[in-house]
Amino acid sequence: MIGMIGLVGGLILLTILVMRGMNLLVVAPLSALFVALLNGVPLFPQMTINEEVDFVTGYMNGFAGFITSWYLMFLAGAIFGKVMEDSGAADSVSEWILSKLGREKAVLAIIIACAILTYGGVSLFVVAFAVYPMAVSLFKEANFPRRFIPAALAFGSTTFTMTSAGSPEIQNWIPIPYLNTSPYAAWQVSLIVAVFMMIIGYLWLMWMIKRAVSKGEFFIERETDHREERSHLPNPILSVIPLLSVLIVSYIFHERFEQYALILALTSGILFTWLLNRKYFRDFWTAVGEGTEGAIIAIGNTAAVVGFGGVAKITPAFDKAVTALTDLPGNPLIGGAFAIMIIAGLTGSSSGGQTIALPILGPHYLDMGVNAEALHRTVALSSGTLDSLPHGGYAVTTIRSIAGETHKDAYPAFGAMTVLVPILGVLLALVLFSFGIGM
Repeated sequence: MIGMIGLVGGLILLTILVMRGMNLLVVAPLSALFVALLNGVPLFPQMTINEEVDFVTGYMNGFAGFITSWYLMFLAGAIFGKVMEDSGAADSVSEWILSKLGREKAVLAIIIACAILTYGGVSLFVVAFAVYPMAVSLFKEANFPRRFIPAALAFGSTTFTMTSAGSPEIQNWIPIPYLNTSPYAAWQVSLIVAVFMMIIGYLWLMWMIKRAVSKGEFFIERETDHREERSHLPNPILSVIPLLSVLIVSYIFHERFEQYALILALTSGILFTWLLNRKYFRDFWTAVGEGTEGAIIAIGNTAAVVGFGGVAKITPAFDKAVTALTDLPGNPLIGGAFAIMIIAGLTGSSSGGQTIALPILGPHYLDMGVNAEALHRTVALSSGTLDSLPHGGYAVTTIRSIAGETHKDAYPAFGAMTVLVPILGVLLALVLFSFGIGM
C-alpha cells in the first residue's frame, strides 16, 4: 500500500510542480526520489542486493536513453524550424495559406500542416519544432492568443493521425509483433474515429479561441519572435518545398532506417531551405545556433520526465499495478484500453505504455479469443490519451520549451485536445467494435 501511495503520490507531486512552472530538471528527479523512497528502492548501486536496480541507475537509464535515441532528431528538427523562420519561408507559407483560407482558418492551416507531417512519419516532437514558426506567424496575422498554439500543434500531431491506421508513427507499429497484425488494422473503425476526432477537436478548439478573443485576449509579440516586417519574402511555392522534402525523404527511407530516417529528412529540409531561400536569410548561422540551444533545452526537459518513468517502472508497486490492470474482468477491449491509458499516464509516454503492457496483455487477450485487429486499434488509440497529462514529455516540450508558454495558460486547451478528445475517440471505437465493425 505504501508503495502504491508513493507511485501515485510521486505522479501527483510532479504534476503539481510542473503546473506551478518549476524547473523540470529539478522537480522530475525529486518526484522520482519520492517514488523510490516509498517503494524501498535502493538509492545507489552500492546499496543493491543481487540484481536490484537502484534509484540513480533507473533514473539515468531513462534520462540518458532518451537523449541517446532522440538527440539528433531534436537537433535537426529545432534547426529546421529556426532556418524556416529566419529565411522568411515560414512567413511566406503562412501568408499564402491565409490568403487562400482566410484569417479565420489560421488554426485549421496549422492542424493540416501538422497532420501531413505526422502522417508522413515525422516525429511528433520534430513536427512541433518545424511548424511552430509558421504557427506564430499565422496566429499573429489572425490576432489569436498565442497560448493556444501548443493545443493546435498537438491536436494536429497526436490525435487523429498518430494512432490511426496506416500511420508510420511508432504508436501504430508497436502492437504489430505482439498481435501479428498490420499497420492498417481495423482501418474502417480508425477512419471513422479519426474523422470524429478531427471535427470535434477543431470545433472545440475554435470555440475556446473565440471565447478568449471575445474576452479581450489577443496576440502578444515577443522579442524572441524576430518578427519585424520584411520588405521581401521568399516565393511561397519554393518555401513549401523544404516541408515536402521532409515528408518525402522520411517516407522513402522510413522502412530502411526507421526513426533515423528523420535525420536525413530534416537535414534535407535544412539544405533545401538554404538553397532556395539563402538570399532572404538574416543570419543563417545565428539561426542554427538558436536552434541548437532550443534542442538542448527541449530534450533535457523531456528526458527529465522520461527518467521519472524509468524509476516508476522498477518499483514493486508498478509491477502490481500492471498485473492488476491487465487482469481486469469484463470486456477485454475495455480492460485493455483502460490498462494502456493508466500505464501511459504513469510513464508519461504513449509508446512506453504500450511497450510495458503488450507483452502481458497481448498473449493474454489473444488466448481469450479477442480479435487481434480490434485489440491493435484499441491499444494504439488508448496510448494517445493519458500520456499527455501535464507531466508528459511531449506536453512539457511543446508548451514550455518550444512555445515558451506556462502550463497554467496553455494546458487547459492542450489537455482538452490531447486527453479528452482522444478518450472520446477510444469510447467511439469501443462502441463500433461492439457492433462488429472492423472485426
